[in-house]
Amino acid sequence: MDKAANYSREPEGANATPVNRQNDGDQVLTVLGLETSCDETAASVVRLGPDGATVLSSVIHSQIEEHAAYGGVVPEIAARSHVEMIDTVTRQAMEQSGLDWSELSGVAATAGPGLVGGVMVGLSYGKAVALARDLPLVAINHLEGHAVSARLGAETAYPFLLLLVSGGHCQLLEVRGIGDMSRLGTTIDDAAGEAFDKIAKAMGLGYPGGPALEKLAASGDGSRFELPRALLGRKDCDFSFSGLKTAASRLAQTCETDQDRADLADAVQKAIARQLMERTERAMKAYLESHPELVAHDEAPSALKQPSPAGEAVGPKRIFVVAGGVAANKTVRATLQKLATKYGFGFFAPPMAYCTDNAAMIALAGAERLEKGWVSDLDAVARPRWPLDEARATGDPVHKKQGRKGAKA
Repeated sequence: MDKAANYSREPEGANATPVNRQNDGDQVLTVLGLETSCDETAASVVRLGPDGATVLSSVIHSQIEEHAAYGGVVPEIAARSHVEMIDTVTRQAMEQSGLDWSELSGVAATAGPGLVGGVMVGLSYGKAVALARDLPLVAINHLEGHAVSARLGAETAYPFLLLLVSGGHCQLLEVRGIGDMSRLGTTIDDAAGEAFDKIAKAMGLGYPGGPALEKLAASGDGSRFELPRALLGRKDCDFSFSGLKTAASRLAQTCETDQDRADLADAVQKAIARQLMERTERAMKAYLESHPELVAHDEAPSALKQPSPAGEAVGPKRIFVVAGGVAANKTVRATLQKLATKYGFGFFAPPMAYCTDNAAMIALAGAERLEKGWVSDLDAVARPRWPLDEARATGDPVHKKQGRKGAKA
């Protein structure tokens, strides 16, 4: 199958489900979501209706204990665990939703990017459900799930500027709607979450490292450590965390006391937050320059679409969303929220439960695609790499040598 395919088509045949292509807001869709791209086996049932999304159930089986001894995720162990748990987790999600299989509108499963052995488990299970229950299948880009995850907590209107920051990805994107996103910047090496985890490992904090480093940083003073700042000569929105990771890992070897480690943790956390802020600020300026019609978010009561008072025309609002596992970091959130206020953006982030990998975001992405009539064939394949802006990733790749897996971001 063509690697550039988005796996979506108009519904037809036995698996067709009539959908409202006009999106007039009166349709209710209930979707089972499946997520197995890394080290969580997750299933969720989400209902999308006129008032937005409602999570009817969300079940997550974490593999942290299985990988802790290795200091990181072991792909083979992860895949085997998904095989063992996918059926149990899915049945629990259906039971918690209080629904029968016949009440589902479709099934959405992560098809990439991720650890391909794990992705294959959830996608294959989703295909089996779709075939057995005569439901449409929607193959979902895991990153698109993160992109819409803030819409699980509050009505977050399109379009918006997105910072997607997780263990494997770090990107700035303009999101105009489901399946319609443009990359403004991406990491040229490590992701922010990867830097958190690997530096924490070098400091002996165990796995997962990000939350442990954040907890340690709370009692530290990072001003004593000077860490490198990346790509100072460039004016684009790309990130780089490899230099910071190397420098902090070397400094970790010199730490002799608990206070030394706390101070280094604080320095690392602030350095990562600072780089995220600097690149996001550039993206905000570029976004506003290309969209002068956007008005400051505080000029209206909310991001909801609503009639203007006395018939007065009000333009679309400036909305900034941060999503992904690193969005759960309080220092990162506070730094970005302050920046959003400075430029008149409304700040939105997923509820903490939906920052890290989960199936509710996959179900929501599936429901939004199903609402547009976009469904997938049963021969959709698992993809280890799958950029959100595939045209930019292939036409202007960060890494010129892409390999057989295709463009990374």
